[in-house]
Amino acid sequence: MPLELFLDLYSQPCRSVYIFAKINEIPFEFRKVDLASGEQYGEEFGKISVLRKVPVMRDGDFVLTESVAILQYMVEMFSTPDHWYPADVQKRARVNEYLSWQHTAMRSHAAKVFWFRCLVPIITGAEVPKEKMDSALEDLSSTLNMFENKFLRDQHFITGDQISLADLVAITEMMQPVGAGLDIFKDRPRLSAWRDRVKQELGVAAFHEAHEVIMNAASLPQEMESKGMLEFIKPRIEKLFN
Repeated sequence: MPLELFLDLYSQPCRSVYIFAKINEIPFEFRKVDLASGEQYGEEFGKISVLRKVPVMRDGDFVLTESVAILQYMVEMFSTPDHWYPADVQKRARVNEYLSWQHTAMRSHAAKVFWFRCLVPIITGAEVPKEKMDSALEDLSSTLNMFENKFLRDQHFITGDQISLADLVAITEMMQPVGAGLDIFKDRPRLSAWRDRVKQELGVAAFHEAHEVIMNAASLPQEMESKGMLEFIKPRIEKLFN
């Protein structure tokens, strides 16, 4: 039986799992979990994962959550090319280093900018206070600087000359603020060149297909409103400003 992947491509970790499975020709069934309608909070999805987050992978009776764990599982289960998660101890350590760091850095800061630019003004009826927006943008800029200077350096990819899971996870996170209209690659030639190399390695068509939804994120607030989710998450968002 093929894997079942429970995904919503608005989610950056879902996109990394989707792209990896697709370009490595791993058989899977796409199970859409509509985050905009709150499907993750429904009874049926709760039977699959008590965490109520995507992505989720189901392989027969085995259910796995967390995108990094799912990616590593697919690497080992399907014997994908070594460059994704190298057998070389030091190269693998570099992948693990980035994947460990990014949760509270790239993911946190890129996602916050996305929410501040795309969703919070619709939910609260007011623009994000300038000091909060400036702080979020500063955090993201510092994180991008760290990525360039610590993880990428003068290499083609994070582990050297070949793409890895670290690059895949990084690009999907960086595309989140891009979907909210912020060109984070502007005036960053080294980062832009890395992005272009990653797209080529993933396949431009596969990359754009996976990111089509987020690149049309301007319609997300209206979609959430029509499905009753804006009022549901409004109290949570308002806590950010209290």
